[in-house]
Amino acid sequence: MTSQSSPVRTRVAIIGSGPAGLTAAIYTARANLRPVLIAGVPAGGQLMITNEVENYPGFPDGIQGPELMDLIRKQAERFGTRILDDSVSRLEVRSRPFHLRTSGGAEVVADAVIVATGAQAKWLNVPGEEKLRGHGVSACATCDGFFFKGRDLLVIGGGDTALEEATFLTKFAKQVTVVHRRDALRASRIMVERAQKNPKIRFIWNAVVEEVLGEGSVTGARLKDIRTGEVRTVPCGGVFVAIGHEPTTALFRGALELEPNGYLRTKEHTLTSVPGVFAAGDVHDHRYRQAVTAAGMGCMAAIDAERWLAEEGMEGPAGTEVPSATSAAIPNAVGTPTEGG
Repeated sequence: MTSQSSPVRTRVAIIGSGPAGLTAAIYTARANLRPVLIAGVPAGGQLMITNEVENYPGFPDGIQGPELMDLIRKQAERFGTRILDDSVSRLEVRSRPFHLRTSGGAEVVADAVIVATGAQAKWLNVPGEEKLRGHGVSACATCDGFFFKGRDLLVIGGGDTALEEATFLTKFAKQVTVVHRRDALRASRIMVERAQKNPKIRFIWNAVVEEVLGEGSVTGARLKDIRTGEVRTVPCGGVFVAIGHEPTTALFRGALELEPNGYLRTKEHTLTSVPGVFAAGDVHDHRYRQAVTAAGMGCMAAIDAERWLAEEGMEGPAGTEVPSATSAAIPNAVGTPTEGG
C-alpha cells in the first residue's frame, strides 16, 4: 500500500505490527471491517530480533522469530488487511473519526484505533552487546532461559525484574551472577530475600559492564568496578540484561492517559481513556511481555473494537476514501513519530 493524495477510510486503524497488532488485524479483517495496519519502522516487533522461538503454540520444533512474524503477517493479509509499511507521525483523537498521518505523508481516517506499538527492552549499549544479541545476549529469561542449561550466566540490574530473571534462570543455569552498579539492590524485600537464599545466585556489587565478549556466542563480560576503576573479565555463557523496558508511547502523550511508568492506561479490558481507541500487547502490559499474551490481547482489542463499533451503529466496512478536507484536523494533533512495531 502506498501513500495516496486522498485519505484512506477504514473502520479500524491498527498501529503496530507485532503479534498484538497482526492478531488484531486478523480478527478485524475476518469481521469484515477491512482494517488498515500501519506497521511501524522497523516492522514486526521484538520477535524480529529473536532467533529461536520455542514457546509459541503450534511449532513443536520451534521457529525463527522473523519467520513467525512473516507467517502471521501473511495470514492477516489473506483476510484483507491493508498494510502500510510506514510509521505514524501524527494522531488526532480529539474528535471522531480519528485521523492518522504517516511519516511518508499518507493519511488514514478511522472510526476506531487499536494501539499495538509495543515496548522495547533497554540495553546497555556497550561493545559486543548488539553483535551477540540472540547469541548469548538476551533481555528475556522466560523466552530464552531454556537454551542456557548448565551455563554460568550474568544478569545485569538490581530491581525486581533482575531478581525475577535471576531466580528463573537458576532452573537451568549452573550459576547466576547478578551484576549491580550499586552496593544495595532496588528490588522489593521479598525478592531480595528470595534471591539471597538461593544457593545458585551470587552478586557482584558496584560494577558495570564495559564489554560483552565472544565471537559467535558469549564467552564472558568485561566488568569495571565503579569505585576503584579496576577492570576484570568474568567468564560466562550468557548475559541477560534486566534494566527495564520502554513502552513506545511518545506518540500518545497528551492524547491518551498513560501510567506513571509510561505505559498506556486501560479500563474495561482494552479500552483506553478515549472511547474508540483500544490498546493491545506490551504497550500497556508490563507484566507478562510474551508474544503469546500479546497475540491474545490483540484478539481482545479486536473483539472490543468490533463490539464498540456495533454499539455505535458502525458495523461493516467503511468506504475506501474520504474527501481530503477531513484531514484538516491533523496539523493540530499531538504526537511524534513511532518506533518499532
